[in-house]
Amino acid sequence: MRLIRSLLGAALLVAFAAPAFADATVFIGTTNTPSNRAVKGFSFGAGFLVVAFEFEYSDTSEGELDRAPSLRTGMGNVLLQTPVFIHGFQPYFTTGGGAFHESLGTLSETNFGANTGGGVKIALAGPIRARVDYRLFRLKGEPLYDTVHRVYAGLNINF
Repeated sequence: MRLIRSLLGAALLVAFAAPAFADATVFIGTTNTPSNRAVKGFSFGAGFLVVAFEFEYSDTSEGELDRAPSLRTGMGNVLLQTPVFIHGFQPYFTTGGGAFHESLGTLSETNFGANTGGGVKIALAGPIRARVDYRLFRLKGEPLYDTVHRVYAGLNINF
């Protein structure tokens, strides 16, 4: 009887599950801690209607004159988003964690970091969307700056 209930439950989950989707984003923006520096990166994600998971890589350039370190991050994130676009917009909230590497001259730190943020995906044409995002990073260990802010805009494709 237990096996029958388990199989019936699994069949219902499969029958009523929302279709999975995937998307990829390339982006450019600015990291403004302690000064504005260019950031570039990409993300790849997959999920269901409301919950999605993504991996993101970003690379912020070093600013030697302002003593602003370079920062590379690789983060795994969970996104909570509206299930559909509302007037062409799909807002989302995200949080996650992963590794970072910060360096300035001979100083460097590699450790764990966490991020929280949000943004919006904007429908453009078919599967092509724009994406605007804000993130607050909390860096562990002994980085020069343990709180970092980043804003970016990117091109996103859904497949």
